[in-house]
Amino acid sequence: MNEHRDTGLRLTPQRIAILDCLKGNKRHPSAEDIYRVVRIKFPTMSFATVYSTLAVLKEKRKVVELTIDAGKKRYDPETLSHNHLICVVCKKIVDAATSDTPRLRGREEQGFKLIASHTDFYGLCPGCREHYAGQEDNYVCRS
Repeated sequence: MNEHRDTGLRLTPQRIAILDCLKGNKRHPSAEDIYRVVRIKFPTMSFATVYSTLAVLKEKRKVVELTIDAGKKRYDPETLSHNHLICVVCKKIVDAATSDTPRLRGREEQGFKLIASHTDFYGLCPGCREHYAGQEDNYVCRS
């Protein structure tokens, strides 16, 4: 329990279970994913508890809310700046091996004071590449 004291939350058993579910989780789970895991141990826990806990963790910058998937928000316990690879078919999200981000040049900031940046890379994960072998061109983004 001591490992979660720096969250700034009142540590109930349910909140500790949510934090444990997030700790080191590289799957970028949604609130629904976390709820499914935690309710096994706490069957009376409400989805609202999970959602409100995530909102507080986001506010305290203990998780990053990803809005990559328009269908649902995902949560990343890795708060240091990094980029993601996103499968356009199954929506799998993984951390990119590089944190290199294109930089704006000169006056392109248009008066903004930049405090962070994030780049997402879209493509097909290995499983979807295998499943859709030879059809990859159907998923190329066209403008």
